[in-house]
Amino acid sequence: MTSDPAPDATVTRRSRRSGKEPASPGRAGRDLKAAIGVGVLLAAAALGSLLLLREVFLALVVVIMAVGVWELARAMRGTGVRVPLPPVLIGGTAMIVVAYYKGAEAQLIALALTVVAVMVWRIADGVTGALKDVSAGAFTALYPCFLGSFVPLLLAAPDGHLRVIFFIVVTVFSDIGGYAVGVLFGKHPMAPSVSPKKSWEGFAGSVTTCAAIGAVAMWQFWPESVWWHGAVIGALSAGVATIGDFIESSIKRDLGIKDMSSLLPGHGGVMDRIDSLVMTAPLLWIALSYAVPIA
Repeated sequence: MTSDPAPDATVTRRSRRSGKEPASPGRAGRDLKAAIGVGVLLAAAALGSLLLLREVFLALVVVIMAVGVWELARAMRGTGVRVPLPPVLIGGTAMIVVAYYKGAEAQLIALALTVVAVMVWRIADGVTGALKDVSAGAFTALYPCFLGSFVPLLLAAPDGHLRVIFFIVVTVFSDIGGYAVGVLFGKHPMAPSVSPKKSWEGFAGSVTTCAAIGAVAMWQFWPESVWWHGAVIGALSAGVATIGDFIESSIKRDLGIKDMSSLLPGHGGVMDRIDSLVMTAPLLWIALSYAVPIA
């Protein structure tokens, strides 16, 4: 149901035996010009579709989710695990659509039905290896599909375009602040066995940057709100975004790969770019619901 993994998504047997990650130049070793160019294009596509028509942005979210699912399934196939792609892709699309049009309750129902569909689809194909395939399918339905479907929940509010922009800006600046401070001052690794290049200094940069951006964005987008709520939300987002980075790094380390794919020059794969976004989306939806109640 999925194509054979490309070289960048194959399992490195030596790394799996030793427990070490394949050699990587790290973030600082990537093509910075390509990374910036791709980042600008992605931002323009997101902002342009968001301001043009909400349904266009919703379609963009569906496409990004589908590519992320494909990357994750392809990477897992290198270990002999086959994610049941049809029910995951259909269910993931349903989660995004019903979250926007029907709300959180319908989103949860779509998740449950997707997991059931994954089980039925895979078991109908035979029981050998079914448990690990179903588990992988359920995991893929949760991450990135279900977590990503909190973005349309943000979008569904009357001021949804502002909520989505707030969410994207705060999360992206977590990476920017952490990268800049980490490169300049990073000396103390946070979790060397998982992500050796992430430092406590870089994390402090992420928190500080996100808090500042969150406060300014809250003040600009919702002048009647309490500005420091934005700072708190920003700081929490930095923490959750970092957890998302660690989760993605752990998955890739377990699979023995460096990047999920090479679709985005300077970034790796789509999942390498949205790992922190899918983790912060639920937090931002909950936090903004309290900080900026929907009238």
